[in-house]
Amino acid sequence: MKRFNDSKIMLLVLAFVLALMFTAGSAYADFTFGEPVKFGPVAGGEAIDCFSYDGLVMYFEADRPGGQGAWDLWVLRRASVEEKWSGAAQNLGPAVNSPQKDEFASISADGLTLYFTSTRVGEYGGLDIWMTKRQSKNDVWGQAVNMGPPVCSSANEINPWISADSLELYFSSSRSDGYGYSDIYVTRRATTNDPWSETENLGPVVNGTYNEVWLSLSPDGLLLLFSESEEEPTRPGGYGGHDMWMARRASLSVPWQAPVNLGPMVNGPGGDYIPRISADGRTFYFWSNRGAGHDVWQAPIIPIVDFNGDGQVDGKEVLAIVEHWGQGTTLCDVGPFAWGDGIVDFEDLIVLAEYIGKDIVDSTLIAHWDLDETEGSTANDSANDNNASVMGNPVWRPTGGKVGGALQFDGIDDEVVTQPVPALAQGPFSILAWVIGGSPGGVVICEEGGADLLSTNPVDGTLMTSSADQIPLLSQAVVTDWKWHRIGLVWDGKNRILYVDGQEVARDDYSTLTSGGGLTIGSGEVAGTFFSGLIDDVRVYNRTVNP
Repeated sequence: MKRFNDSKIMLLVLAFVLALMFTAGSAYADFTFGEPVKFGPVAGGEAIDCFSYDGLVMYFEADRPGGQGAWDLWVLRRASVEEKWSGAAQNLGPAVNSPQKDEFASISADGLTLYFTSTRVGEYGGLDIWMTKRQSKNDVWGQAVNMGPPVCSSANEINPWISADSLELYFSSSRSDGYGYSDIYVTRRATTNDPWSETENLGPVVNGTYNEVWLSLSPDGLLLLFSESEEEPTRPGGYGGHDMWMARRASLSVPWQAPVNLGPMVNGPGGDYIPRISADGRTFYFWSNRGAGHDVWQAPIIPIVDFNGDGQVDGKEVLAIVEHWGQGTTLCDVGPFAWGDGIVDFEDLIVLAEYIGKDIVDSTLIAHWDLDETEGSTANDSANDNNASVMGNPVWRPTGGKVGGALQFDGIDDEVVTQPVPALAQGPFSILAWVIGGSPGGVVICEEGGADLLSTNPVDGTLMTSSADQIPLLSQAVVTDWKWHRIGLVWDGKNRILYVDGQEVARDDYSTLTSGGGLTIGSGEVAGTFFSGLIDDVRVYNRTVNP
């Protein structure tokens, strides 16, 4: 069991005392991935199928000596979850494996039923789903049997995945009632003693005109992961080759929502496939050709615990959890898994306590110009490689900022010009900055092409934003009073939201706010829009934050 220091315990107690006093709205929890590395215990070309729910057994497919013929199912075991995967793998034997291809295994939560795909004789179509049982975890597997209708048909059925309660079985099929070459289907049953129901296509919200295959569920069943086939067209919004995607649901009893791309940390320019999550929800595994060949890669799954995007995890995050206590899927719902469990409670405080006071690395922070330099014509990007050019003659103020130093703009010809920020064209984003100034009509940040993302109204100095089509979003929050203000523009994919000092000050429906161009700090492209004052700590995230 983890131990926390006294200050963290006090925060937990404080949150418990205050929790009953607050209510709030809802939004999605978010998470990111760490840098992927190769997973050594599985050889090149082999792929991980699933993990046992206790995290002690890994099932994978391989064409190794000592098998039954073609690709077989193998297992690798470890004595505790603290141990690394190592040792000799064991073939599941002739009762499970055949001389044909056997792959894509999914184990039930009790470890007593294994579902998999096979091309052996006796199938209903080209590829069918089979199952095998055993009496206990120490017993050998019984003879595999074809699942038959309604799961198997004359089409191909592959990649079964059994839910943790064994009441849902998901799989991919090429049957004729789908939306593309291969769709994701589900069959359900009321109890484990009941027969499986007629199969149900997950519908056009999840399935498209593409090829949804190689699926899996997260350990809690709230995430549905899948990837595209190597042969079929790719979904729009990807990162080059065939990508991995994820659909969410708020609980086990509600429909799946529209899939989203898992992002550039795990989806590279090549092909990335077969997404899997470890039993503890902390590690992501996938199959990729990003190296010399097809290998299994792993990446840590990291909760987004810097809720307000200020680069710190402190009491503000604790208070945010308190304000959302007992609510549904909010940005503060980060436990027990990084994607949350649908309610803000002690699970989230426990996760947050692991990060309080620590330096954090947030890969969703795609640009950060802290403007802490003391001299020179370059503003360094501490989050990426997008160092910006300082134009005109702004004055560096090493001790005059809200967070460290700041850059003072004269309102005449001073500006900072960045290179393109591609992630702004690929989904939700947030742009935040500290400002102090007194120039109505001045632009704090504009994008290439003329849209003033953060600017001050020339009439009254209130915060506003506009877009490439020049549709403005106005607020009533004055930011030209020569007091420090933290201002922000958040686009969640559906809405533009303006923030001042942590408060939402304006919002509208706007579904097309993407650019991907460069940014200019301190001016717009229209004459006379140079900013007069100080700008500090400019941050760009490829996610929504609540500053």
